[in-house]
Amino acid sequence: MTLGIEIDDLDVGSAAVDELRMLLAEHGVLILRRQSLDDERFLAFLRRFGDMMFTEGETPVPGFPDLNVISNIGRTTPPKSTFHVDTTYVPNPPAYTALRAVEVPRAGGSTLFSDQYAAYDTLPDDRKAHLAGRMVTHRVTGVASDTDSSAEHPLFAVHPVSGRTALALSAPARCVAISGMSADEAQETIRYLFEHSTHEKNLLRHSWAPDDVVMWDNRCVMHRADHSAVVGNRVMHRGMVAVEESTSVM
Repeated sequence: MTLGIEIDDLDVGSAAVDELRMLLAEHGVLILRRQSLDDERFLAFLRRFGDMMFTEGETPVPGFPDLNVISNIGRTTPPKSTFHVDTTYVPNPPAYTALRAVEVPRAGGSTLFSDQYAAYDTLPDDRKAHLAGRMVTHRVTGVASDTDSSAEHPLFAVHPVSGRTALALSAPARCVAISGMSADEAQETIRYLFEHSTHEKNLLRHSWAPDDVVMWDNRCVMHRADHSAVVGNRVMHRGMVAVEESTSVM
């Protein structure tokens, strides 16, 4: 996979969603430039891919409860972010996440993505053999929630569109167990796999510009925001699209 593909001046109202699904499955990340969308059109675009999801505890966009606000305004310390996949602690995590740039800082604030196909492909054969068929327990953490939600997902997940296998992880704090392993072995394994996945050569860094929309496939990438050295306001509106239950492979 060539991680990330950039498309200029796409008409999101008439774009062929099946083609975009293929591009997402092949490249992981779609960077859509010059999208002067309001929240209504942004939401309408996402709904063409499926039903919306919302993470409990997030701050909704006023008037658009399916979208949430990501902002550094009013913060005295930068937000913390590590590589992760959104909402993996539920049985059917979102297939897609998208961000609309509302306010772009004068410097910093990029978003990074990891190629989880490559992370799987470059694992040593003995590691693949040892980990084949194992499940990872994902647990909610760092999000305000009334429940201690958790779910099991395959560590090696076959993407329903591309047919390729991805190393399916999230932040180590959310990956709390691996089937057939002791707690210590699981923790060591998750740490190794996370470092392997997020090696610099396996990453794409997106520097935001005004009117950017970026959408990614959670089944083959992880992501994180780089909040270091941000100068100015960084405001994004986020939407997540559910995976159809019959194609869930996380």
